[in-house]
Amino acid sequence: MVQERPGRVERRLSAILAADVAGYSRLMHNDEESTHARLTALLADVVTPAIAEHGGRIVKSTGDGLLAEFPSAVEAVRAAVQFQTRIHELTIGDAEDRRIAFRVGINIGDVIVEPHDIFGDGVNIAARLEGIAEPGSVCISSSTYDQVRGKVGIEFADLGEQNLKNIDRPVRAYALVRDEPSPAAHAERARPDTLSAPRLSIVVLPFANLSGDPEQDYFVDGVTESLTTDLSRISGSFVIGRHTAFTYKGEAVDLKKVGRELNIRYALEGSVQRSGNRLRVNAQLVDAESGNQIWGHRFDKPVANLFDMQDEIVSRLANTLDAQLIAAEARRAERSLHPDAMDLYFQGRASFNKGVTTEHMMQARGFFERALKLDPQNIETLVGIALVDTTIGASYTSDDRAARFAAAEPLVTKALSMAPQHALAHAVLGWIQIVTYRAAQGIAECEQALALDRNLAAAHAWIGLAKSYLGRPAETEGHVREALRLSPRDIFALRWMLFVGHAKLLLNADEDAAVWLGRGIETNRNYPLAHFLLASALALLGKLDQAKAAVQGGFALDPYFTIRRYRTSLSSNDPTYLAGRERIYEGMCIAGVPEG
Repeated sequence: MVQERPGRVERRLSAILAADVAGYSRLMHNDEESTHARLTALLADVVTPAIAEHGGRIVKSTGDGLLAEFPSAVEAVRAAVQFQTRIHELTIGDAEDRRIAFRVGINIGDVIVEPHDIFGDGVNIAARLEGIAEPGSVCISSSTYDQVRGKVGIEFADLGEQNLKNIDRPVRAYALVRDEPSPAAHAERARPDTLSAPRLSIVVLPFANLSGDPEQDYFVDGVTESLTTDLSRISGSFVIGRHTAFTYKGEAVDLKKVGRELNIRYALEGSVQRSGNRLRVNAQLVDAESGNQIWGHRFDKPVANLFDMQDEIVSRLANTLDAQLIAAEARRAERSLHPDAMDLYFQGRASFNKGVTTEHMMQARGFFERALKLDPQNIETLVGIALVDTTIGASYTSDDRAARFAAAEPLVTKALSMAPQHALAHAVLGWIQIVTYRAAQGIAECEQALALDRNLAAAHAWIGLAKSYLGRPAETEGHVREALRLSPRDIFALRWMLFVGHAKLLLNADEDAAVWLGRGIETNRNYPLAHFLLASALALLGKLDQAKAAVQGGFALDPYFTIRRYRTSLSSNDPTYLAGRERIYEGMCIAGVPEG
């Protein structure tokens, strides 16, 4: 039998032009409708005609940018210069915060051709060159420069070898020379260090001792060293070692220079001041590329036990920085013309971090699914999808919770088979086990996660939930308090408080339950079950009017909630637990929740 030979992949040598709008997210945030209208007009009246005039074709549009293909490098450069010059003329009178300016990258490469897209390193290099171009300018590769030199009457400045993200070899780049910005500005922006720096790369600079007491240096240095150690446990992080970081101690540093020297994206700096029995710590996270502050916080604490205090400050900073770094990476990823799997993963994590709503969860899952298609072995993405599905399944707002858990477990198990020391994967597997009648196994997994990362706040909270399922609700509060100590402003803090409120109801401690549930609702009013549990507690206390008001608050978020649906969401067969749940059903019934 003759086997059918695979079809030939169409390839050709092309000049690839990648373009996008600099600061597009900021422009849209300031004035969506006006920005969209002006950009649409520029694309239709200036950019598209210039590309067509020079024999190019637009392969695809990306909302704020486009990818185009030309048979000639000379024509690609001429088209880019033509539309950049015209856009500059049309926008020169616009206010700085409203001005639309394109960045353009051009490369010559052998590409795979499909009807509506082109692929290959040649395309990726063009997109990365666009990322280092100045707004209003053009950046080209050396292969392009060799073809256009002396043929287009345009001067280009040599930027030297560039280590472009996800490109395994350096690429020599050239920038269009205009009166402004200067070639020096092009070269400064396009330094290879900022492009080749690993994601989540950070240095913790020695914190300054503002106490006026040299005897306190040990404590200040201890905070710096401990934070360096804890940040290194963030999955995917790259943290400069403390010995290198301490070479900057006592110096007035230029953070952008430090970023280039150490090849990192972020710097954490701060100060510690002790006065009497009070301690003040200031910390700032800075983008080492731009020098802009991303996040800052001040901690004021009484001095009781210095070492306990140090652990608390370090833990809170580490948890906060994890979210801040992911959000910053997502903002970077939004600029990519061809985002890779990790770019999409960071955007998914940023969506997840926005809060526990169906919209945010599904948006996060969408990013994760796209990332997994690009890289089926991406461990972080496998864990991310499992985390989303478990979060949705445990929300009591979905009728497919069992299916969600069943889908999540194989993903996180696969991740652990590839990365047995992945702390979050152990914790997520533990959570899945806890909510599927395997609380004791789940506790063991969460404890394994904490052995790998003692700052994993959610693992503490999930252990607290598991204790309730095992008929030991009196132990829940202690675990949740530890989670809140580590991450007091966590997006899941509401759920953790709900764990305690639920445990208090199981213990017949209805007043305490109402306090915890009310506190959780004040933190985040958008979680329906918290309102219905509060209604149960208030009804059991005889506060019927308040209970009915709580029910209405729950129905505003989930009009289809019933006691029957809540009954079917059991995660334990423990007799003590089941008896306590009957009290909760009773309270809900008194408050006016339908049996269903």
